[in-house]
Amino acid sequence: MRTSTPNTPHISGRWRRIGSAAVATGALLIAGLGTAAHASADTATPHKVSAKTIAAQVAKAHVRYENACDTTPKKGYAACNALRVTGGTTAFMEKQAALKGVMPKTVQPNATSDSPTGYGPSDIQSAYGLTSAASSNGSGQTVAIVDAYDDPNAEADLATYRDYYGLSDCTTANGCFKKVSQTGSTTSLPSADSGWAGEISLDLDMVSATCPNCNILLVEAKSATDANLGTAVNEAVKLGAKFVSNSYGGTESSSDTTYDTSYYNHPGVAITASAGDEAYGAEYPAASRYVTAVGGTKLSTSSNSRGWTESVWKTSSTEGTGSGCSSYDAKPSWQTDTGCTKRMIADVSAVADPATGVSVYDSYGSDGTGWNTYGGTSASSPLIASVYALAGTPSSSSYPASFPYAHTSALNDVTSGNNGTCSTAYFCTAESGYDGPTGWGTPAGLTAFTG
Repeated sequence: MRTSTPNTPHISGRWRRIGSAAVATGALLIAGLGTAAHASADTATPHKVSAKTIAAQVAKAHVRYENACDTTPKKGYAACNALRVTGGTTAFMEKQAALKGVMPKTVQPNATSDSPTGYGPSDIQSAYGLTSAASSNGSGQTVAIVDAYDDPNAEADLATYRDYYGLSDCTTANGCFKKVSQTGSTTSLPSADSGWAGEISLDLDMVSATCPNCNILLVEAKSATDANLGTAVNEAVKLGAKFVSNSYGGTESSSDTTYDTSYYNHPGVAITASAGDEAYGAEYPAASRYVTAVGGTKLSTSSNSRGWTESVWKTSSTEGTGSGCSSYDAKPSWQTDTGCTKRMIADVSAVADPATGVSVYDSYGSDGTGWNTYGGTSASSPLIASVYALAGTPSSSSYPASFPYAHTSALNDVTSGNNGTCSTAYFCTAESGYDGPTGWGTPAGLTAFTG
């Protein structure tokens, strides 16, 4: 995704948000951040249109492309082939339609003023055996979420979500919510960006749904670069967060081991990272040996004793949970799979398929204001960070990414589905025990997330 040399400002081009917005009507999906959509450009009306018309459509959809990969992208622009959710079509759909010289087929996100349609807190807690813990655990714990740019409506939107679902207030005034820049300032915040605002709302709402008693720290990087996002992670830890979620990622780089040391090596802190939404393939920082890499599932209700069933999330060859064997990061000591000599992704997983997505309230994002149904491993990463928070503070010298490996029987093993094709079956296909797309499985209570 990037062609520049390491350790320069040019590396910023690889980062993208990881998340998806879904459409409840029929089988259509809107997916974003590197994901395709069911209503793809291939289904567009097959008549030729002018470049000017296509440009107008792209502008209307609030997505712009920065084609040069050797420059730092301007705010609000997608760098290289970094793809963003748009207000009615995905960046992927717009780009592919432009390449084919056709009009993209536009579908509208399910956004209304008063009716969420995705899974809410009680669903998430029920699916993952957290109902009792969510009501009694988490007080005094702080879950940090790291994103780029500012969502000026973050606190107000969080209040709307929590009020709708009957959760206690989480505000700046009562000390539950805090928003800071990557330097810790509460007043000098980054410029606002509607593309990242939807991501921020998703992250805030997933922490609320999973750990209603937790405090929430939102750390906003001034832009989506390695250095700024990593600095925001460091600031979150500096401010006392023991649980930090990162819903962004990009292609691996030979510089990743350097970033590991600079930004993600925090013993005693549970750092989670989304595995990605572009189906089979390794991404960073999920590939960092110091983080818990979180894959994604399709979560559905069931008549079984659990009441739920899960399979690997895969919508298409370009949309689904990420997984794979890292090209650069060393294998952590707790990983024992033999097919990958380096770091294997993922460790655990949770709901991510936008077709069985979660409810999010957002009044500033580019995906349509109001209630939306979201998916992507952007949902699963803050969810898992919050499960760690419910389980309690990790010991100061521990690496919480290792915890699930010591309690593999205390997870819901996901054994069906795949996220692509690969030469080593478990890299991309679910099976009994460990596999790449879902790791050791999904939460079944807190045991797997305790030291």
